[in-house]
Amino acid sequence: MLGLVPSPEPRPVAVSDRVRQTVALLARRGYALSAERLAELCIGGPISPQEVLWTVAACRDLVIADDLVVDRAELARVDQIRSRASGHRDGASAYIEMTARFVRALVAFAPFIRSVSIAGSLASGGFRESDDVDLNLVVDDGHRHLAYVAVNFLGLAHALAHRAKPVDDLTRRPLAPRLMTANLILERSQCLPLQRQDEDMAFELLMAEPVFGVDAVHELIDANPNLLEHFPQLAGKPAPLLIEPPVRRLPAALFPTFLDGAARMLGESAWRYMQWTRRRHPGALARVEYVRSTMRPYTLFDRS
Repeated sequence: MLGLVPSPEPRPVAVSDRVRQTVALLARRGYALSAERLAELCIGGPISPQEVLWTVAACRDLVIADDLVVDRAELARVDQIRSRASGHRDGASAYIEMTARFVRALVAFAPFIRSVSIAGSLASGGFRESDDVDLNLVVDDGHRHLAYVAVNFLGLAHALAHRAKPVDDLTRRPLAPRLMTANLILERSQCLPLQRQDEDMAFELLMAEPVFGVDAVHELIDANPNLLEHFPQLAGKPAPLLIEPPVRRLPAALFPTFLDGAARMLGESAWRYMQWTRRRHPGALARVEYVRSTMRPYTLFDRS
């Protein structure tokens, strides 16, 4: 088992360094932001949009293209990034409402789920209709694989009603499109503290939008103060998408921890089958592997 990640080196105080680091972090995830939004989400804490503009003017590697702050090496991707942002404005609202309904059903069915947050493109502002909805979960100890199976079982039933949804190589499935995906599943003990408290994990939590169980998210942040060194914005992050908890949830006694082993076998078989269906789509497989690499050591189904 890996030890705790050491505390980060002292963050450079120069605003220009922080802006460049933030632009690089965003580029690793495939998107970019306007100067105003970049100023709000800057590593090390918010700055003014003017400071972003000064940094761009003084740095040969950065440029503003189509209102986005990007590295010159990423200029070829600006049209794609802008297209995603436009698609998000057109379709995200309906998918957020759909996700809220799904989460309400999920936590009623699975009482071991402590928290659910929207992650991925729907949270970051680059969602398009062919995407799936990524969910980050915090669950009771001994229930990670049960949570994975619950998300996928209910997700399949939910997707059957949306078979006309546009798909791509990542969301195409034999029976129905992939609509709801477990992006990151953490047991409570894994959060107290996290093995990873680096800037990528801090940014993942900053961008995720809690839908249920915000107290578990606050507990995670309180237990991992190094995250705030990267993004102090986490301390005051609002949660505008919270739903009312379901009035009734299934009894926890229906899901003893010994079932997690069976759930792991079932979930891993289903996951590996899905990777097999993508065998002729190397781009999709590469994207899956990249996302999994950003989540390690918390990915499911990794083999030592």
